[in-house]
Amino acid sequence: MKKMDETGKKLCKAQAELFVSSIELTDCSSAIFLRRFMYSSVAKRMDDGSCLFESSTNQSLIAEIEEEFGKTSYGKVKYTENELYWMGYIYRYWCYTYEKTSKQVYRIIKPTELRLLYFPYHSLDNGAAIERILGSKNNREEDMTKRGVEILRRLSEEMQD
Repeated sequence: MKKMDETGKKLCKAQAELFVSSIELTDCSSAIFLRRFMYSSVAKRMDDGSCLFESSTNQSLIAEIEEEFGKTSYGKVKYTENELYWMGYIYRYWCYTYEKTSKQVYRIIKPTELRLLYFPYHSLDNGAAIERILGSKNNREEDMTKRGVEILRRLSEEMQD
């Protein structure tokens, strides 16, 4: 795991501000914008840190995402500024400290689920919030694995009888 440093903080802040800008600069729902962002070339540049050496504005970055995926007005639910800022910051913090790509983190937790965690987790340290999210995800995966093993054992026993 990588330690958070000044570069990481700048990336987190830049992504958080970009997410907030999406409220005014896009016509689609926040969840749609966030999905498009996490799979975009802009996110790839955030992942490798090269975006810090660009002179891009949030408006030009959002225009780039819309050019990449096409402009859409799908969905109507816009998240609040506070939710989007926190989500942008925590997604980038996660990518940076765990050395994961935006796509990888998006596959772990979608925006609709992360949004539900805003109120209970937004006042926590970012690292602690991520650990709790990962802990709950791992527990669910372990529970499903345990349940699958039990079903297979039962089926195996039934077949032997």
